[in-house]
Amino acid sequence: MTEQRRTPPPPPPPLMGFRGGPPMDFLRGGAPKSKDPRGTVRRLWSYLERQRWLLIATTLLVIVTSVIDLLGPYLMGLAIDSYISKSNLPGLARLLGWMTASYVLAAAGTWLQTYMMAGVAQRAVRDMRTDLFARLQTLPVRFFDQRAHGEIMSRLTNDVENISNILATNASQLISNVLSLIGVVIIMFVMSVPLAIVSLIVMPLTYVLTGQIAKRTRAGFRQTQQALGELNGIIEETVTGERVVQAFVREAATTEQFSTVNRRLQKVALRARVFTSFMGPLMNMVGNLGLDIVAVTGGWLAVLGLATVGEIASFINYSSRLGRPLNQIAQLFTSIQSALAGAERFFEMLDETPETDAPNAVPLEHIKGHVRLTDVSFGYDADVPVLKNVDLEAKPGQMIALVGPTGAGKTTIANLLTRFYDIDRGTIQIDDLEVGSVKKDDLRRKLGLVLQDNFLFAATVMENIRYGRLEATDEEVKAAAKLANADLFIHRLPHGYQTVLTERGSNLSQGQRQLLAIARAILADPDILILDEATSNVDTRTEKHLQEALLNLMQGRTSFVIAHRLSTIRDADQVLVIRNGEIVERGNHDSLLEQKGFYHHLYMSQFKGQQI
Repeated sequence: MTEQRRTPPPPPPPLMGFRGGPPMDFLRGGAPKSKDPRGTVRRLWSYLERQRWLLIATTLLVIVTSVIDLLGPYLMGLAIDSYISKSNLPGLARLLGWMTASYVLAAAGTWLQTYMMAGVAQRAVRDMRTDLFARLQTLPVRFFDQRAHGEIMSRLTNDVENISNILATNASQLISNVLSLIGVVIIMFVMSVPLAIVSLIVMPLTYVLTGQIAKRTRAGFRQTQQALGELNGIIEETVTGERVVQAFVREAATTEQFSTVNRRLQKVALRARVFTSFMGPLMNMVGNLGLDIVAVTGGWLAVLGLATVGEIASFINYSSRLGRPLNQIAQLFTSIQSALAGAERFFEMLDETPETDAPNAVPLEHIKGHVRLTDVSFGYDADVPVLKNVDLEAKPGQMIALVGPTGAGKTTIANLLTRFYDIDRGTIQIDDLEVGSVKKDDLRRKLGLVLQDNFLFAATVMENIRYGRLEATDEEVKAAAKLANADLFIHRLPHGYQTVLTERGSNLSQGQRQLLAIARAILADPDILILDEATSNVDTRTEKHLQEALLNLMQGRTSFVIAHRLSTIRDADQVLVIRNGEIVERGNHDSLLEQKGFYHHLYMSQFKGQQI
């Protein structure tokens, strides 16, 4: 684009614990918490429940595996009381066989449930990625103008990957541990109510510690995801603009900017993970304390004859297993908190308001190309108007030139015609239909847009031109290329129309990229054409070829031409001179030169080398 389309968005809020507050705020619970962790879990479940039967099968397998796993301590106590104490070696051998079988079955069941849950998780995150990518296609241009592209990509990749990790590798473990915990508690109460009560004395302490740590780490991991998104934004922007970075010798400054954010990410991530690492040792300490209490109480009951040695051994084993699921659940908290933070960011973007048509929007079919703007005012920011009370009329087939200084509002008119942005006041009509009352897809199919810096995809030349009309045949694509004067240079490429372009077409010259963009627009066959500085970055010889291609493209179409090179709009039916968002002069090239006004000044400055 040739003008500043919008004022820069306000900087993102400072990351908590750095620029915005004391360094350890989130560790003290002062940082913002997750907005709605329960709501986030419910929304994640909405993706999982699409595979309800597989989830049910996995859950049943987890239950069976957990029950088999709980047989071990019981069989060990039985071995002590029924076989070892009575020196029954054959019976002990048989029992050991059963114990071995239970351990093997438990291990096999654990592997199978992990495999099944991984399938569920990958299908769920596949649907999540698809939904978010589809939502991105419906969001207005304003959304992408106001956000770093790397941060958007971070939510689609890193955040979803965090969710994938927790669902694929940890969800079945979490369910298994919860079931094991419930099973152990039930068995303990069946075996001995007094010992069960003693064993559960430490549970309230475990609950309090877990809750406090979770409350503080959730905010820490959210900050980590935010910093990671900012870092990805810098990477994406720098890689895309590497030529500019090197041309202005800004490698050191760019590296320092990256290092600053990278250090911030390292500090936030380290603090969050160090704090969550307290969970394992604390749970071990609490578990060992519980074992000591159970061992002392069990020994006392055995001395009193209220319990057998085998029962005490089984109970101690179950008591240790009470701590194992608690420890594993605690260790899962790091992944869980990170996944929740990522899921919240994912759903925040998924909840962005899509671009929609008016409820009573009508189709836009065949049009003549009569365009009228009446008293149009607009600003990218409400307090900074860019266009003020603009009136213009383009009759079918006319060429309307928009000229003026950079930032005057020329490209903004193109943005409003395409409805990339909607006007604040006034009306825009095409064939007496207000553009706000027609379907946006229909409107944009009628418009052809050729920009100063057109985007080419990492695909073949044929596919890039066909992007203008996907159902076009190879012959139609080649015909469009010939009209655009692109066929000759395409044949000189290594593989002709099947030559694969690099990202953004960087293996072509600027003029060649423009010719392909013009061919794409010709193939789309629009009724109204918008050319935004389509020839400004090319040499005189290439400009001649581009002008011929553009004349072919504009033939019989209403055209809006935004140009700084005033020599390119001599034949325009009407020239509109825009200054500070207002049309200050209008007429054709000759009449405006005769007026000796601002257009005359622009023209003479350009051709005499004066400064404007």
